[in-house]
Amino acid sequence: MLEVYIDAASAGNPGPSGIGIFIKGEGHHVQISEYIGQTNNHIAEFTALVRGLEEAQKLGTSIISVRSDSKVVVASIEKEYVKNEEFKPFLEQALKLASNFDLFFIKWIPDGQNKAADALARKAILKEKN
Repeated sequence: MLEVYIDAASAGNPGPSGIGIFIKGEGHHVQISEYIGQTNNHIAEFTALVRGLEEAQKLGTSIISVRSDSKVVVASIEKEYVKNEEFKPFLEQALKLASNFDLFFIKWIPDGQNKAADALARKAILKEKN
């Protein structure tokens, strides 16, 4: 099973944003830090989820457990519903990617348990500023 930790950071809301993805398990240790441009924090969190699922799929696993400190993202996936139409394309893409795994789990975790992905997201913004 792969554990996929995802997070996003925005310097302002909206503002310069980055995503962080930390994948471990099955002999993998992947760290992704990407600047995604100007957006709001929720869009950045959904972007991190989609990218994390894409990266996990490349690793050829069948069981994945995603961990996120975004209650909006986790609740949206669990309910397969978003109120905000702006999030709908991200939800649809994430659900489609998740269906490619034999088992897919998503779990909300507190910020303190998501430090690796958070640091990667913040690093992406700092890299862009410099």
